[in-house]
Amino acid sequence: MNALRLLILIVAAVLGACGHGDQEDENRPYEDTFAAMGRSYFGTLEPFASEAVYFVLTDRFVDGDSSNNQVGQGGSDLHTFDRSLVENGEIVANIGYLGGDFRGIVDNADYIADMGFTAIWITPIVENPDEAFTGGHRPGEAMFGDKGKTGYHGYWGVNFFDVDEHLESPGLDFAAFVRTLEERHGIKIVLDVVANHGSPSWSMPVDQPMYGEIYDADGTLVADHENLRPEALDPDNPLHAFYRQQPDLAELGDTNWENPAVLDYFVGAYSRRLDEGVAAFRIDTIRHMPHTFWKSFADRIRTQRPGFFMFGESFNYEAAGIAPHTWPENGGISVLDFPLKQAMDEVFAGDAPYSRLSEALHLDDGIYQNPYELMSFYDNHDMPRMATDNAGFIDAHNWLFTARGIPVVYYGSESGFRSGRAEHKGNRDYFGEENVALARNHPVHAALTRIANIRRESIALQRGLQVDLDYTDDTAAFFRVFQHDGRNETVLVLLNGSDSERSIAVPRMSAAGTWRDVDGPSIDVRSTSDAQSFEVPPHAARILVHDGPVSDPVIGGRLDALAASGTSRQ
Repeated sequence: MNALRLLILIVAAVLGACGHGDQEDENRPYEDTFAAMGRSYFGTLEPFASEAVYFVLTDRFVDGDSSNNQVGQGGSDLHTFDRSLVENGEIVANIGYLGGDFRGIVDNADYIADMGFTAIWITPIVENPDEAFTGGHRPGEAMFGDKGKTGYHGYWGVNFFDVDEHLESPGLDFAAFVRTLEERHGIKIVLDVVANHGSPSWSMPVDQPMYGEIYDADGTLVADHENLRPEALDPDNPLHAFYRQQPDLAELGDTNWENPAVLDYFVGAYSRRLDEGVAAFRIDTIRHMPHTFWKSFADRIRTQRPGFFMFGESFNYEAAGIAPHTWPENGGISVLDFPLKQAMDEVFAGDAPYSRLSEALHLDDGIYQNPYELMSFYDNHDMPRMATDNAGFIDAHNWLFTARGIPVVYYGSESGFRSGRAEHKGNRDYFGEENVALARNHPVHAALTRIANIRRESIALQRGLQVDLDYTDDTAAFFRVFQHDGRNETVLVLLNGSDSERSIAVPRMSAAGTWRDVDGPSIDVRSTSDAQSFEVPPHAARILVHDGPVSDPVIGGRLDALAASGTSRQ
């Protein structure tokens, strides 16, 4: 293409973006020319972006093997199995083990895969204490109340090299668990890893075994808090030097990131899981340790597994607060998208307009290293489940599986399980085979299965640039465009969150030709400048797909701008 022709094309794009040049006879001459330029458009080429993640608190999903429940563990007073939390004479939660294990996940892997999920994020698998904790405050008496609780959740590590005895079964150790899910069901495992802390380590009336202790692969004690307050630890004592002398989260033993032995320990422990085939790490409490630690950790892990995907939990609703984790100089670790979670809660469990969602995407400001690699979610085990009705969950999933980001859904949300419940009020209740069976016929499950499987088959929804078209109080319209290495796909997403059918207008299409409606007949677009109107049923997502390059110069101009400013930090 000569320089004059290129200049004409750019001018046409600018005029179109300003509301001019919309006549067919002005647009048509440039459509074929623009397509022939062979531009490459994508939000990300990260392989993990093609996944959709189902998050299970392993102990609370399904008890597939009762022989590993350790019912007598801890004795009568400090037993670890089935510990009810009672408030005002009412059982409000359970703070003991309830039996969920690897076998329970494997037995229900088809249920998870059929919904359209390709990965399962499981809570930490490391060995936890064998008694209920006697120190601290009761749940509800303080922000972090751990008195009477057990390590059923996995976050109270004692030996990070060993697998907790509640999880494995004969013939199904962790390596076999990972291998079985991948080979038989096409499901990857995301492993939750913790390096910031071990178990509760002080405030016990009498020092308890395992609490505040950390052991290595040989069973050698490498750290012991000795039930001392952090300020009382002796930095010259090698067993104390593993911990910091300042308290952080509740009474948890806070590891000392300045001690090189700490980094060596956790790299060694989690490298073992690389060898066993895990696909990604989810890093707990990442913001409680400095970027320098995580940069070193990430570098050493990726030396063994180049490009290994990791995402962290930085509990902060400000994009500026979580974005630095994603920057290469800080380890290049993705994060759970808390700012988008907040927006989703305001829209799908409140009355905020859909435009609130667009504000949280950060498609073109470069604050994240790449916003398309963030983990999108609306609730989890550490916060109240989203308090909404069936329609709210359906609308949330329609957004989650079509907008930018990698979707994460907390177990049970496919049936509105314990909607609105907080951590110690039912958020982490046992699911079980009974609820799996009930969920199969639930309307939220049906809608989720539809939209998740649409994403599963669409590279544009997984990795494509997002071009926002229009948002109203309860509708959204946007393109997702993937055009790279000979593969071309554009998806038009039309979302209706209202109780009635809506006609959504699209002022211009990205390409002329045939657009496949995933649920109905195809439509033929003669010219990209011809406005289109589409009827969308209530609480539904209408999806149209074009298998060809973008030919409209106005949409192309917007893609160029997004590709330049939004997919990487400037």
